[in-house]
Amino acid sequence: MANVKSYKMLIDGEWVNASDNGLFKSSSPISGEVWAKIPEATQSDVDRAVKAAHKAFSTGPWSEMTPSERGKCLRKLGDLLAEKSEELGRIETIDTGKMLKETRWQAKYIAEFFHFYAGCADKIAGETLPIDKPDMFVFTRREPLGVVAAIVPWNSQLFLVAVKVGPALAAGNTIVLKASEHASVAILEFGKLIELAGFPSGVVNILTGHGEPCGKALTSHPLIARISFTGGPHAAKQVIYNSAENFAQVSLELGGKSPFVVFEDADIESAVNGSIAGIFGATGQSCVAGSRLYLHEDIADIFLTRMLDHVKNIQIGDPLNVDTQMGPLCTEGQLKHIQSVVKQAQLEGGKVLCGGQQPKHLMGTYYEPTIIECNSHDMSIVDTELFGPVLTVERFKTEAEAISLANDTKHGLAAGIFTRNGARQMRMSKAVRCGIVWINTYRAVSPIAEFGGVKGSGYGRESGFQAMYDYTRPKTVWINTSDDPMANPFVMR
Repeated sequence: MANVKSYKMLIDGEWVNASDNGLFKSSSPISGEVWAKIPEATQSDVDRAVKAAHKAFSTGPWSEMTPSERGKCLRKLGDLLAEKSEELGRIETIDTGKMLKETRWQAKYIAEFFHFYAGCADKIAGETLPIDKPDMFVFTRREPLGVVAAIVPWNSQLFLVAVKVGPALAAGNTIVLKASEHASVAILEFGKLIELAGFPSGVVNILTGHGEPCGKALTSHPLIARISFTGGPHAAKQVIYNSAENFAQVSLELGGKSPFVVFEDADIESAVNGSIAGIFGATGQSCVAGSRLYLHEDIADIFLTRMLDHVKNIQIGDPLNVDTQMGPLCTEGQLKHIQSVVKQAQLEGGKVLCGGQQPKHLMGTYYEPTIIECNSHDMSIVDTELFGPVLTVERFKTEAEAISLANDTKHGLAAGIFTRNGARQMRMSKAVRCGIVWINTYRAVSPIAEFGGVKGSGYGRESGFQAMYDYTRPKTVWINTSDDPMANPFVMR
């Protein structure tokens, strides 16, 4: 406990404790030991943060900045993030158990997202309308929404901060950012860069705490104009319910159970590598994890043989170790959920091809990379998001069957398609109902490309230039250019 660090929240440019000095502990999944104490935000803290953001939006330096000036702040923030990527990546790894090689790369790469939105800040524009009325000049301008509540989970904290905060600030909004109660430290450390980047007080505020009272108070606050939420469906339902209090715009990026479809003409080596990356990268703790593998019957056996040869050699261990390939699960709750669902899958007739248990040489929330061949598409595991390194496998005969299997899910976030047939690539990209389709690749991201889901995976889009429109609204301006007096006041024009 001697090395436990105490953190504070960022509200109105000041680092503060919770109003009642409440704290909760953060344990590292690597060791299971408490390594940080985090403020438990009260309703009063939330109110203070939202009012600070509203004041910064309405008055003060931020409200008077030109779009180009906002862009300069974002560019500086990106530069600082790149400089601190090693440090921030290490902190995120300690707090979440994610691989250091991934977190430090991700921290450095997301600097590009801030650079992208720095360039977007002065590119958003309205329109001149060819109106059907004489002597009228009509145009639109796009204006920021106001205070944005951004809620991020623990698994891709800095990345999700970038895709929410970047466009929101570029458009001229202000932010109240709520970190996950499971892992808050990386976002609080990121907050130290805000002032250095030149953002005025109150423009970015960072709260820590649980759904109750922090999350509820934030998403229902009357001054919130937009809620950008990433997380699970249960919490999302509560967010929607809370938004009835303020009629805030809502975007939801939820879970997934993404299909990974391999046709008979696929490059087997490439598809095997893609599938391993899609489900065992980040220990499967990714909303886009390719957790449903569909193999054409002609290549299924050879594919599984090659995949199992790779999987059995995956190095599980300390995510800070450069040789480690897969780290622990972030929480004990995830581990128990996975154990329960895998056990049920076996009772339903699923065949465990590898894994299915905790590694005996490791303590804590580690779980072996697991592949389960399913004898029925109706097995409960097939459409249950596990958020861990567990892959289900089914076989198919025809393209139509592959499409049916891929779409038979309540989720709709991502899909991977491996085929060298160009026409089939186009057909499949259209037929699969999801927000992201990767053809002969997987888990690729870019600030230029939008992402988001359909069906139970949410709605709205993050990243890309489209986000600039999502964080603004049009205002229509009518100008009468005639010098003549207006005619009959009881006639609509």
